[in-house]
Amino acid sequence: MNGDQAWKPKALAIGALVGAVAGLAGAYLLIRRAEEAGTRPQLDPGEGIRIGVLVMGLLRQVALIGDGKE
Repeated sequence: MNGDQAWKPKALAIGALVGAVAGLAGAYLLIRRAEEAGTRPQLDPGEGIRIGVLVMGLLRQVALIGDGKE
């Protein structure tokens, strides 16, 4: 791998690590909220869709970083 491509695996590894940590944090918050309410964590389809749309919006914003357009 030449020097021009050496940053790609590092960027992928960092992205995977950040995504895993964010996912764990989200699951922890969901579990903690359910424990405080004395129930089991439940997500209905509407909440799943809202979370999916929010994640897609976040990914779009990340893709625009450094693009110079706002």
